[in-house]
Amino acid sequence: MNLVDIAVNLTSPAFDQDRTEVLARARAAGVTALVITGSTLEDSTKAIGLAQDNDGCAATAGVHPHNAKGWHAESSPELLRKLALRETPTGDRGKVVAIGECGLDYNRNFSPQDAQRKCFEDQLVLAAQLGKPVFLHERDAFDDFLPILKRHMADLPGAVVHCFTGGQRELEAYLALGCHIGITGWVCDERRGTHLIPLVRQIPANRLLLETDAPYLLPRNLPKALRGKSGRNEPSFLPHIAAFVAEIMGKTVEQLAAETSANAARVFNLTLN
Repeated sequence: MNLVDIAVNLTSPAFDQDRTEVLARARAAGVTALVITGSTLEDSTKAIGLAQDNDGCAATAGVHPHNAKGWHAESSPELLRKLALRETPTGDRGKVVAIGECGLDYNRNFSPQDAQRKCFEDQLVLAAQLGKPVFLHERDAFDDFLPILKRHMADLPGAVVHCFTGGQRELEAYLALGCHIGITGWVCDERRGTHLIPLVRQIPANRLLLETDAPYLLPRNLPKALRGKSGRNEPSFLPHIAAFVAEIMGKTVEQLAAETSANAARVFNLTLN
């Protein structure tokens, strides 16, 4: 069984002490490809470096809505363009597979909403220019998020709604636009994720993606023996999420792994071993 974890915040300080071991555990668990998330220009630079240094890893490059207040319309798009086109020492430009994590987050409003919208739209424009898919974040901002995405969707080669936690209205709208849907261990959370169970069943087999969003969102139903003391999530736990989702959908975990890995390879243009 080979799985792709489409969202790992591997640059997080939570992994500073054992990043190599985390990657080894992921491979041992059957997670053979990881997409490392970039959330600022600096963080994206680190994500790209990790992707270049580790087989089976790719990266996104972008600015998260929390960090939109640091986006400068005159200079940031060009800096992000250069990051997205950065070559490896062998001349490969394939390590940056999407623009993002970008979008809107009105739940915490760590950046002003107008700054978030400008940052988001600029990144959609850049993604279209570069022919790269977008890796999207939306929380409590759907009514602004959807019209902005709609304006640009026809020019994009793909879009992934990362860590989907919305409802029926949101899911139908994203699927109608042609988006892929990322499901995390949130679906395993009996306190806040049970509404996702019937929604996951509505996601077409060719649109579903799996992710841990590690080190966040440790699945609450993960056996205690695996959790450790830190409460940190990591990509080696993706098979647990896959097994839970497979049961929801009435599939074998092997079938779900094959489908979601093929989807990830297609939307991110990944070469899977």
